[in-house]
Amino acid sequence: MRYRITHKTDYRYSAPVRLQPHTIRLCPRNDGTQWLQQFELSLSPNASQQTYWLDAYGNICLQVKFSEPMASLHIQTVSEVTTTRDNPFDYVSEPWALQLPVDYPSSLAAQLYPYLNAPIGWGTDDAIAPEIVAMTQSIRQEVDHNVGFFLTQLAQIIPQKCDYQQRLEGPPQAPALTLAQQSGTCRDFTVLYMAVCRAAGLAARFVSGYQQGDLAQATDLHAWAEVYVPGGGWRGFDPTLGLAVSDRHIALAVAVDPKQAAPVSGVLEPGQRVETTLESDINLEAI
Repeated sequence: MRYRITHKTDYRYSAPVRLQPHTIRLCPRNDGTQWLQQFELSLSPNASQQTYWLDAYGNICLQVKFSEPMASLHIQTVSEVTTTRDNPFDYVSEPWALQLPVDYPSSLAAQLYPYLNAPIGWGTDDAIAPEIVAMTQSIRQEVDHNVGFFLTQLAQIIPQKCDYQQRLEGPPQAPALTLAQQSGTCRDFTVLYMAVCRAAGLAARFVSGYQQGDLAQATDLHAWAEVYVPGGGWRGFDPTLGLAVSDRHIALAVAVDPKQAAPVSGVLEPGQRVETTLESDINLEAI
């Protein structure tokens, strides 16, 4: 599939503000099954300094600095991306990774350590919360400890148990809270999926991006999880739509937790008290 995406982001402030340096992660990734053909980014007002760099996760980042106060910030990107993974199961798992628990070789376990053990952005390790452990054990028994069935079953169970809600701003809620409330956003479902995977001993990471094919999600940024499958590499699973990710998802950024994959991150200079409003408009067109 080939897509053209126009993404407009507008921040408005109740009074002119000074911004500390901001990091923008709105450039789609190149990762072997997703190829960036074109990318343009414009800012208003213009930045006094801007620098592209590659972060530790391979995301293309733009750091921007502004020298003057501003009452608003407009960011627009235009991207053309080709996605090629039409079959999300086009791999053969390593024989030692077919059943849970997976016994990673020591060298691979060292590389995957953050994705197996790090808290997922809210300060405590909800992967070991009793509710998460119980959910993990229940699905493991249901699929007879098969890794592939575990991943697909988990992606389907979350939207069956929980109602989708829209919440444009703020961090994901803790996975145990999502289970208790039986509702959440795509990012809430994603961190729940990651927590269950990590409780099962599977390396998982957070993905922000776009997806095409569901009208309820088409105009907003989307989130899903990727799990490292030995023999298949990083594979996407969307616990909002209940499916394995193929060529209808376009990844912007991946990270060990949601904060490090935020499309735009940064703060005001200290001592400023203003109200901020955020508006976003995304047009995703299959070409």
